[in-house]
Amino acid sequence: MAVPVSSQEALEALDLVVAELGDPGIGRSRMMGRPILTLAGTMFAVLNGDALGLKLGAGTPAFAEARAVEGAGLLDPGGKGRPFKDWVALPLEHVALWSRFAGDALEAVRPR
Repeated sequence: MAVPVSSQEALEALDLVVAELGDPGIGRSRMMGRPILTLAGTMFAVLNGDALGLKLGAGTPAFAEARAVEGAGLLDPGGKGRPFKDWVALPLEHVALWSRFAGDALEAVRPR
């Protein structure tokens, strides 16, 4: 399966998320051909085409809120109907919410 291509707008929006989170511990890398964000080696966000996938944790309030966003769904990076149960994908049309939920995902993976 081909990796979904992210638009320049989505890539710039991911840069803005990193800047808005303002955490120097955030790492940027690629996994499965997609841009990812990590903290202490743990992935918490991935750009899948023009949707931002965020590890919010099934059953958490942030997960429920993100799933309620119109057009949001479970992240299925392979596109084969095997979504990641703890991940929500927010479409680019809701870019204004990306930083908010990315902050929740960052806190969810922060070492305690």
